[in-house]
Amino acid sequence: MFLNIIGDLAVGFLTNLALFGLTLLMALPLGLVISFFSMTKFKPIRYLTRGFIWVIRGTPLMLQLIVVLYGPGLLGLPPMREKFLAAVIAFVINYACYFSEIYRGGIESIPVGQYEAGQVLGMSKTQVFFHVVLFQVVRRILAPMSNEVITLVKDTSLANTIAVAEIIRVAKNTTGTYAVNILIPLLYGSIFFLLFIGILSVLFNYLEKKMGYYKA
Repeated sequence: MFLNIIGDLAVGFLTNLALFGLTLLMALPLGLVISFFSMTKFKPIRYLTRGFIWVIRGTPLMLQLIVVLYGPGLLGLPPMREKFLAAVIAFVINYACYFSEIYRGGIESIPVGQYEAGQVLGMSKTQVFFHVVLFQVVRRILAPMSNEVITLVKDTSLANTIAVAEIIRVAKNTTGTYAVNILIPLLYGSIFFLLFIGILSVLFNYLEKKMGYYKA
């Protein structure tokens, strides 16, 4: 029975990993774009973007999942049928907004003189950003970004809210299948999270040391 439960949980955790990977793949670049909009000198776009970020960061991710899945119904459209797709959309929007604030903090922490020095050398603003500023920004945001990434791993369990067959939902279902106390599969499921987060922690520690984070 133990192996059967672990096997079922492993299949469920693959859904968590897929949601985690797709969210990172899309939210990281989208967050950078949103951060540019939030820093633009064109006030209407800046205020609109920061207002959107405020709404997303100020409401629960669980609520956002429900809104993405059933929100189309408020517009007279049928709700989304693909629950996993709804989860991906909600997670990408949510984490892109969080990442955008981390990006913005990192970019604004770079002294203006570095931009000016690059332009004096004949570099365009784009060249200065990608060849001079970006690496420094990455060094400065690596620690807060790693915290958000680890939080994302745990937050994938919230997809259970809209009946996505991730590991927590699978754990609940196994209680009926194998007639066991619900705590047993949930505790087994927590091991998957702990192991994966442990791997990520080691990876981020390596990256911080590799980039000389503590020497900055």
